[in-house]
Amino acid sequence: MLTRIQRLGGFLSSMVIPNIGAFIAWGLITALFIPTGWFRELGVGDKETADWVSDFAKLVGPMIQYLLPMLVAYTGGKLIHGHRGGVTAAIAVFGVILSQGELTADDGTVLSIQPPQFLGAMVIGPLAGWVMKKIDEMLEDKAPAGFEMLVNNFSQGIGGMLMALIGFQIVGPVFARVADLFGNMVEGIDSAGLLPLADLPIEVAKVLFLNNAINHGVLVPLGTQDVTEAGRSVYYMLESNPGPGLGLLLAYWFAGSGLAKLSAPGAIIIHFFGGIHEVYFPYVLMNPVMIGAMWAGGISADIVFTIFDAGLTGPPSPGSIFSYIAFTPSDTGAAIGVYAGMAAGAAAAFFVGSILLKMFPVTDMDDHIDDGGLEDAMQGVPGVAGA
Repeated sequence: MLTRIQRLGGFLSSMVIPNIGAFIAWGLITALFIPTGWFRELGVGDKETADWVSDFAKLVGPMIQYLLPMLVAYTGGKLIHGHRGGVTAAIAVFGVILSQGELTADDGTVLSIQPPQFLGAMVIGPLAGWVMKKIDEMLEDKAPAGFEMLVNNFSQGIGGMLMALIGFQIVGPVFARVADLFGNMVEGIDSAGLLPLADLPIEVAKVLFLNNAINHGVLVPLGTQDVTEAGRSVYYMLESNPGPGLGLLLAYWFAGSGLAKLSAPGAIIIHFFGGIHEVYFPYVLMNPVMIGAMWAGGISADIVFTIFDAGLTGPPSPGSIFSYIAFTPSDTGAAIGVYAGMAAGAAAAFFVGSILLKMFPVTDMDDHIDDGGLEDAMQGVPGVAGA
């Protein structure tokens, strides 16, 4: 059972790892140009510079809503049935992305579409690739001479259309409901006065790429209300805390093996300093038992936050150490609680993660995929053996 879970996790991570460069690009644009980003002060007193920063910030939404899920889906389809499977998956994922519509204000202004559909992309991508593979097998050697290209193009177009409709009507709504369930779990645990235990559903939702749904759909609204009453809020730190992810990646660096160990130092920089939490999700997916390390880190951090009555004055975006510094309150006790909790989360995740990696060592990522799927997907990536 553990082997099967690892193989499933390895396959899911194989859809993300080859596209980490795109995640980094989006994370850097986000960290630099959003209103709370590193360049937010450049436009103060200079309208031209402010407009320049604001224009670049327009890249953030479309990239995370469309580009990144499409890349994940394409890679999943390609692992199943090559380029044709990948193209079919890219078509299909737009049905998933657009299935939830848009969020609008009372005056009719379009605010945004629903949280990014990474989990839906990881489901519809391989499924679309498999469907395209079966269609090609069914039509093999049956196309009239001279009409092979026409048959191939139309079969792919029809297959992509059908999968987009399935994504729109079934896959997208199902995973939107999954996101709602995780959000309701977090609210229920908090209402019961068991705030540290809210980390249990939060960490699971995060590694399934539902982090934005949980954070912006549940925690940020709660934090905003909290700030109006107390001036700071612990809710801003429950999902965005970079400590547990840092501890997990340190565990892979010191106790892991293979590509996971080699890539961990770079992932640490991207995660902790860049605030791109998505970079560590594949490290949990490839060895799902490591969710225990994330739980240990998150719960430990939340306990410390509660003891010190710690909180941030605003939502850290992205969730990096620099954003935490920017939103740390001036109250010395609360500030100590913020960083003590972050350190406790990193230490606990590192300690538990190192033990789990010794007990359940993860095989190298390409060992999880039949027919060298990840190895093929990683071709051309510098620093990867065989690339």
